[in-house]
Amino acid sequence: MRNTLVLLLLVCFLTPILSADEDTKAAEANTKASGRIEAAGTVLDEIQGTPDQRIPEEVLSSAECVAVVPSLLNGGFVFGGRYGKGVASCRTPKGWSAPAFFTIGGGSFGLQIGGQATDVIMLIMNKNGMNNLLSSQFKLGADASAAAGPVGRHAAADTDWKMRAEVLTYSRSRGLFAGLELSGAVIKQDKGSTREFYGRMVPFKTSLTGEIDAPKSAYPFLSTLAKWAQQASK
Repeated sequence: MRNTLVLLLLVCFLTPILSADEDTKAAEANTKASGRIEAAGTVLDEIQGTPDQRIPEEVLSSAECVAVVPSLLNGGFVFGGRYGKGVASCRTPKGWSAPAFFTIGGGSFGLQIGGQATDVIMLIMNKNGMNNLLSSQFKLGADASAAAGPVGRHAAADTDWKMRAEVLTYSRSRGLFAGLELSGAVIKQDKGSTREFYGRMVPFKTSLTGEIDAPKSAYPFLSTLAKWAQQASK
């Protein structure tokens, strides 16, 4: 009888502690996902705020989806230039979609990556590229053609960026922003961050096609993206 009472007391004592610990872990996890959202918005804002070293207006206004991988220095999301975590959004009839979280790894990241902390931006330029993104896993250069994107306020008239690739890629390292050759990299849905941010599993297709509304915590990225996309379309 005494042992039973002791066991019951232990259960009653430990349950609130364990529950609180789980709540704390969930809150911390969501903060990491939200931190990536904020970092992605900051990266895009800083790059587009530099007139001569940014994504050309014609390119940004034509993109179906925009994906940003914040750098190691902006929150620890890239390790050694060979693995990173990012966030993406696509155009929908209601505006930019709720964010989708992904990982990117492997492949050749070009000379600018090396061992440096680097921001990576990918623009999905057409429906075929978007369909590959919606599959939740694809390989650049195999499932979707990729090429280094042009840089500057406007794309030169003689460039063929519209025909070259389904995905245009960029990098920023040590203040230098340039097109990036990103071949062989595999993009997958970051299921852990997705569950942390939404509280449940949300497929790429559900979030990126506008089937769910974006939570307010997504605004640091989505509002920045909407601002520059609107400016590029004028």
